[in-house]
Amino acid sequence: MSNETLSLASHGPVIPVIVIQKLEHAVPLAEALVAGGVKVLEVTLRTPVALQAMEAMARAVPEAIVGAGTLRTAADVQAAKNAGCRFGVSPGYTDALAAACKEFGLPLLPGVSTASEVMQASSAGFSFLKLFPAVAVGGVNLLKALAGPFPDIAFCPTGGITPETAPQFLSLPNVKVCGGSWLTPQDAMDAGDWGRITALAKAASSLRG
Repeated sequence: MSNETLSLASHGPVIPVIVIQKLEHAVPLAEALVAGGVKVLEVTLRTPVALQAMEAMARAVPEAIVGAGTLRTAADVQAAKNAGCRFGVSPGYTDALAAACKEFGLPLLPGVSTASEVMQASSAGFSFLKLFPAVAVGGVNLLKALAGPFPDIAFCPTGGITPETAPQFLSLPNVKVCGGSWLTPQDAMDAGDWGRITALAKAASSLRG
């Protein structure tokens, strides 16, 4: 299951973490990101229209690899799968969530923030993990420290990363990709400035540093 999510990292160095407030933003946003070279889209389950937005993106923009963020329960997993999502991301890790993802056939990128959680997820067969909230729990220094005892684990740090700090994370050998919310600023979406979002996506696509 972990290998399925690791392939997400092959599409570019940044996975946008997207919060959609208005359903009509979903499709033009996905089109703008794909036009900028960003195909893997994590849409968080933090708004009432999130599931509808994922469904619209997956249907209208087939080049996009749409995933659901903020998975916490088996019901979240089932809803994400039904909406056409191709992967899921969780803020933390539980065996119950992993079991639900296996049951519904939804590849999971589980969140961790401590060595104990890395061990728990690793024992369940996951070798590609989301470090969250990355900057708050130690950022680059924590990832360097985790590399020693966990040489077989790769990370997608998410939370508090900026275009300025992303290259520091991406330069680490155990970081395959990072998550960022800066690609989809709310003011650009509200203004329908999809060109700005495409430009941000293009810049993010060239960040591997």
